[in-house]
Amino acid sequence: MNQNLVAEWSFTSDRAYADPFNDVELDVTFTGEDGVGRNVPAFWAGGDVWSVRFATPVPGRYHYRTVCSDPANLGLHDVQGTFDVEQYRGDNPLLAHGPIRCSPDGRHFQHADGTPFLWLADTWWMGLCSRLAWPQDFQRLALDRLDKGFNVVQIIAGLYPDMPPFYPGGANEAGFPWTEDYSRINRDYFDMADRRIRYLVEIGLTPCIFGCWGYFAKFMGVEKLKKHWRYLVARYGAYPVVWSLAGEGILPYYEDELWGKWDLYTPAARADWTEIGAYVRAIEPFGRLITIHPPNYMDITLGGHNMVEDRSLLDFDMLQTAHGSMNHGWHSVQSIRYAREMTPPMPVLQGEGFYENILEQCREETQRWFFWSSMLSGAAGHSYGANGIWQINTADEPFRGNPIGAHWGDTPWDKAASSPGSAQLGVGKSILEGYEWWLLEPHQEWIEASPANPMISADHADAMQPYAAGIPGKLRIIYAPLHDAYSSLVAVRGMEQGINYNVFYVNPSNGTRHGCGPAQVDSEGRWRPSTPPSTRDWLIVMEAV
Repeated sequence: MNQNLVAEWSFTSDRAYADPFNDVELDVTFTGEDGVGRNVPAFWAGGDVWSVRFATPVPGRYHYRTVCSDPANLGLHDVQGTFDVEQYRGDNPLLAHGPIRCSPDGRHFQHADGTPFLWLADTWWMGLCSRLAWPQDFQRLALDRLDKGFNVVQIIAGLYPDMPPFYPGGANEAGFPWTEDYSRINRDYFDMADRRIRYLVEIGLTPCIFGCWGYFAKFMGVEKLKKHWRYLVARYGAYPVVWSLAGEGILPYYEDELWGKWDLYTPAARADWTEIGAYVRAIEPFGRLITIHPPNYMDITLGGHNMVEDRSLLDFDMLQTAHGSMNHGWHSVQSIRYAREMTPPMPVLQGEGFYENILEQCREETQRWFFWSSMLSGAAGHSYGANGIWQINTADEPFRGNPIGAHWGDTPWDKAASSPGSAQLGVGKSILEGYEWWLLEPHQEWIEASPANPMISADHADAMQPYAAGIPGKLRIIYAPLHDAYSSLVAVRGMEQGINYNVFYVNPSNGTRHGCGPAQVDSEGRWRPSTPPSTRDWLIVMEAV
């Protein structure tokens, strides 16, 4: 086998069990030439067969040994073997550079070999359901996102939001992930899901797998969700995935008696996800990143970091901004700034917000603002979403209102895929990757902005101010959103003595550059921008000569 590629071994039981999924657990210890063993959960593959999947970034000779909870089962217990791992020589970035990790400074992501990784995710919450048909629809959407520059897909392992459990629209070709009494896993469901997860990896997209929506901890109970998570780790942990313990971890179900009474529901939910998170951390053998996604309660202090009682269970902080209207723009930036101040530092990104076209709002100009305001405020990446895609609408089966009647829109997924915001965020990622983006730090002190228009709400006006980040003495990037028909950027301050900058206006919709020549700095170290090529939002890029 090659490094970082998944290999699979299957083992056949020599005895029958009444309930094999619940009666037997199998682990396989893999040991490399360094003598360090790695304990990998195996999964029930149906009938009397269990399978294990393994991948490693380190070439060499490996030995494996099975450990069964029933040591008398000689088909499953103490089975041993040896194999060799060779260097991968292809061009898939997830295999050539390895799965993603957190950087040593805790501010961004990188591949296992240290290559920086700029997270740009698309959100397909219900992407494993049969409404996104395999293979034609799933592959079409994946290739579209890959072509636009996305490198992550956020997808839920079948236990979905915005619908009752076992609602027909959530099924895939083999039904639901669990039996309706939650007594055992549906192996066939995950056989169908395998094709989708494997395909994402094969074309270079990282699956960010959400175990479920948060209220399933109450539906199923903690012990059943631990079994769910053990099965997910066994099935997909060898792939270069990222784990999210849950979506909206402390959110009650829509018809729960404590809906709206967050202070009564939250403590128990947080305790549940702390226990589940500690369990996943203990059994996860491959060092895949772990996070959790929060609900939006219009509170800048609320993030993945307080979905659990122990922040150290997480590797990075996923946020959800208030969204649906640009009146909530202030919440997006302030939540990132708050999370970045926490210690020890960990990468921060918006995991959900301002879905394009949701409620007939949040068009492409909002998507540009959301991306650039987040990235220049210190985010380690960005997650996009489009109404119609996250819930997988189709023309024949538009998404209906959730259990309390909220209806987000019925745009079909294939039409939503062509919404211009997704391509423009790919342009944004490409612009940043032209520089040492991982060294950028927020520098709002570089901005001198005009006062807000008193006719505009203070929160909205504050959100529409310019954003600045850079590498002092080397690079400055400023995003100037449209502000009351004009840019509010008056001047760039704090220009270093003895350093000359060339200035460019860059169109954030298509990346077109318009040279402005060298910056003319006044005696106070200020540069006043010239009139931009047109009235719209602009990036101002200042490159040291």
